[in-house]
Amino acid sequence: MVLLGTLVNGGSIIVGSLLGKLLNRIPEKVKGTVMHAIGLAVIVLGLQMGLKSEQYLIVILSLVFGAMIGEFLSLENHLNAFGIWLEKKIGTNGQGSIAEGFITATLVFVIGAMAVLGALDSGIRGDHTVLYTKAVIDGFTALILTSTLGIGVLFSVVPVVIYEGTIALFATQINHVIPNSIMHSFITEMTATGGIMIFAIGLNITGLTKIRVANFLPGIIVVAVIVAIIHVYHGL
Repeated sequence: MVLLGTLVNGGSIIVGSLLGKLLNRIPEKVKGTVMHAIGLAVIVLGLQMGLKSEQYLIVILSLVFGAMIGEFLSLENHLNAFGIWLEKKIGTNGQGSIAEGFITATLVFVIGAMAVLGALDSGIRGDHTVLYTKAVIDGFTALILTSTLGIGVLFSVVPVVIYEGTIALFATQINHVIPNSIMHSFITEMTATGGIMIFAIGLNITGLTKIRVANFLPGIIVVAVIVAIIHVYHGL
């Protein structure tokens, strides 16, 4: 089953989020300290990912143009409005912002080599090992994030399943159409670009900044465009 790894990964996020929801009754003082700990850990994670770039100019251009597109589309405002609407519908008892939890978890779960390579392995070879490993990591991460950022983390399962599932379903075609050099470059620069976004999220979690990280999201698409342009240019 091509989508088995993707479904297991999605299921682990749901289970982790529900377990994290049960742990939300910790005292505010403890929760504040835990939030800072998570923020620092996310900063280090983002920094590690950001330093993986092999062509840092791609990262800079992707973030700049992505931010311009995101600001023009007001992605952050739309996500926050959707989050507020959900909060009114399901009730979160003041436990975190749904938008914040959703954005943070989505970036952490989607950005990186494991999501892409794992989905490709599922689709091409029927090997779900990478996604099974990712599922374990994501499940524990979802538990921790939900206990502090709220139930918004649960909704990240939707983009994760769509993203990994699409890659798995079209893995054979992707493998034939896109050369390994382009795929390697895209994964590397996407990881680095997403790492900067995750770094910014970590700063927000610690309360040091209020960066509108959601408005950077189009930068991931810009990475793909720039990598493709560079490949075509060198191929001429």
